[in-house]
Amino acid sequence: QVQLAESGGGSVQAVGSLRLTCAAAGYTFSRDCLALVCQAPGKEREGLASIFVATGDTRYAYTVKGRFTLSQDNVRSIVYLQMNSLKPEDTAVYYCAAGSWCRLVSSDYGSWGQGTQVTVSS
Repeated sequence: QVQLAESGGGSVQAVGSLRLTCAAAGYTFSRDCLALVCQAPGKEREGLASIFVATGDTRYAYTVKGRFTLSQDNVRSIVYLQMNSLKPEDTAVYYCAAGSWCRLVSSDYGSWGQGTQVTVSS
């Protein structure tokens, strides 16, 4: 059974940085895509970034491109999301999700972590 766990959320002021960690267990890490998806209050889940673990190829939503960076540690089955130049509109619950496709479409992903809150104040 796939298990995903996010950590690293918290509160930060605008233009600050946070690094989220997504730890995966219970499956072959290298076969899948991992994505970071956010959900702001009253809004639908939004795919922000994905990484194809086997090659390290990444995709980013235009809203975060140039500010957010995904990286991976295949030995430890961990994906990191470095978030820089944070804005108040980045405030949301951030989820790690695993699936077979790397599109930034949240419904593509069948396994989810519990989420971690990120709050950015102005």
